[in-house]
Amino acid sequence: MDERAAVSSSHRFIVPASLMSDFALVRNCVLPRDLYYRVEDHIWARRNADGTVTLGFTDVAQTTAGGMLIVSYRPLGKFYRRNKVVALVESGKWLGPLRTPVAGTLVEVNEALPADAGLINRSPYGRGWVVRIEPEDADRDLAELLTGNAAIEAYERLMEEKGLDDCVHCEGYELPP
Repeated sequence: MDERAAVSSSHRFIVPASLMSDFALVRNCVLPRDLYYRVEDHIWARRNADGTVTLGFTDVAQTTAGGMLIVSYRPLGKFYRRNKVVALVESGKWLGPLRTPVAGTLVEVNEALPADAGLINRSPYGRGWVVRIEPEDADRDLAELLTGNAAIEAYERLMEEKGLDDCVHCEGYELPP
């Protein structure tokens, strides 16, 4: 078994120290160091080799929201300014927007999510991505987000200030690729 995917019966990760440079665990919440974060909204962004930016919800979001039930999208091919809603996600205890932190054209949506919104819970940084944007100015917009240790420290502060519980991972949770 790949130790990256191994979860104990208490749903705490068993992660070799050699992999901890790839991501941090904050209150058992997985936070990849190479992503950009809008911490207060629990959104991550990944710059792709083709110039697009992939957006999704963090491990903290999936724990706070609980089991995801429904995902719907705004129209493809349209330009969305920063902070505009590009997707809506509903769980049993939460209905929330994914507001794009990157201005640009919505070029792709995760077609798997309407049939299996729980992918956000099981694989928030992998198969549970939500949308892809062709950015107007990725450098400008990503500079407004936190990454690396700055993001990790901001999450530690936020979780302490808001009294957020440790992340809980469902059966089959996948660590970041």
